[in-house]
Amino acid sequence: MHEEGQQIQLPHEREYRKLFGLEIYLTPVFVISSIVILIFIVGALVFQESATKLFGDIRTWLTTNLDWLFMITANLVFLFCLVVAVSPLGKVRLGGADAKPEYSNLTWLAMLFASGVGIGLLFFGVSEPMYYLANPPLGIDAGTAEAATVGISATVFHWGLHGWAIYGVVGLALGYFAYNRGFPLTIRSAFHPLLGDRVWGWPGHIIDTFAIFAGLFGLATSLGLGVQQVTSGMNYLFDVPANSTTMVVLIVVITAIALTSVMTGINVGIKRLSQFNIVLAFLLLLAVIILGPTLYIFRSMFDGLVSYGAKIVPLSNWIGREDTGFFHGWTTFYWAWWIAWAPFVGTFIARISKGRTVRQFVIFVLLIPTLLCLIWFGAFGGTALQQHLVDGYTGVTENVAAWKLEIALFKMFDELPWTRLLSSVAMLLTIIFFVTSSDSGSLIIDTIAAGGKMDAPKPQRVFWCTIEGLVAIALLLGGGLKSLQAASLASGFPFAIVLLGMAVCVWIGLRQETRNSHGG
Repeated sequence: MHEEGQQIQLPHEREYRKLFGLEIYLTPVFVISSIVILIFIVGALVFQESATKLFGDIRTWLTTNLDWLFMITANLVFLFCLVVAVSPLGKVRLGGADAKPEYSNLTWLAMLFASGVGIGLLFFGVSEPMYYLANPPLGIDAGTAEAATVGISATVFHWGLHGWAIYGVVGLALGYFAYNRGFPLTIRSAFHPLLGDRVWGWPGHIIDTFAIFAGLFGLATSLGLGVQQVTSGMNYLFDVPANSTTMVVLIVVITAIALTSVMTGINVGIKRLSQFNIVLAFLLLLAVIILGPTLYIFRSMFDGLVSYGAKIVPLSNWIGREDTGFFHGWTTFYWAWWIAWAPFVGTFIARISKGRTVRQFVIFVLLIPTLLCLIWFGAFGGTALQQHLVDGYTGVTENVAAWKLEIALFKMFDELPWTRLLSSVAMLLTIIFFVTSSDSGSLIIDTIAAGGKMDAPKPQRVFWCTIEGLVAIALLLGGGLKSLQAASLASGFPFAIVLLGMAVCVWIGLRQETRNSHGG
């Protein structure tokens, strides 16, 4: 055991080196991952038609053949988090018995929520419940009151406990091994119980390289969705052309903003933007509840919660499913997307969670975000459902049926007062979520690539932030939404194995911690 705050010096660490006149921390992970990703970007941009077909084939193959792996992984990590939270292991404090939290509960929640799901809530908040109304899972009749209720609960299923448990396992593992064992804040550190000091060699390099691929492509998926929605909103409200050029320009501009935030670090740029964003998101949510069908919204929240509890087991099953469109097109993609995001969000959560007990960590990371997601989907999805089922408004359903998911939010706002103001706030929120995801993502990817160092040279942060934008551009031009989904699936597949290994390792570590604390 190491003293609190003491960090192990890795055998593979080297001094900074000059590359093109810039200070760069040249680890094997940085070199390999950056070269492979740059080759991917160039290939996807040069061979766009071939890339589109390739991404489509990858998506189909993975969802058809590896659906069981993603489902088993999500179910196991969810059950693991529940067991850890209620067991004596939940008393272990990240950082040691005397560690104090660095951030208040509200700031902590704002930072993990803004980096974790912000863009997705805005993109799918209306479109996903409405899609399930017409295409419900589990053999439920389409267009019925039950389909409307399951539309909310199935959406919460994809954004609730299972997904946040995936983040939680990574965050818990890294937080424990970094703050209680003195290991670097990088994915490989969690595997020390299984690999020993070999984790600082090539086995560890491979683990961290997979983590960077997963995190980068998971981020690019969200950034691509966000820019699609902002472009669609600008076209809908201001007649700005909704084409590839507009999306590329937006990615460049927003990435430039993110670079500014990246340079200021986690305690200035990311913290301030996250706090502002959570307030703005709350105001937009409150406006929809007040201006929309308030009673219907609250009923949607309550019915959705009850349905979520009733449907979570059948929705978690992968054997004998007849609703393959829902299972493969949505659930499998979502679990792969959460897994792809886990290296980034999990590391970020660990970075800001020192001083929390394991039990506090699990409750905050799983239960509170799930409740907030339920409220969000109940408000936005419930409003759209009421507009269609009660008022007969088809603006949302027609676009969702045509797979124009990015416009659904603005079509829902059409039926509310202050349409342009609400739409403008939603676009601003998406942009800021884009920035907070990009800057916190580049900070964490930089940390992993630098072997766990949190003070790597700023040019490396700039490099990764720029690469994120370029990957998003390459995927959008190389097939759009399907390419984004394929990238998440492909990068999430190998990290699913890593994720299960992390759960085993943190269990071993926490058991050792509790035995040591009792003198065992």
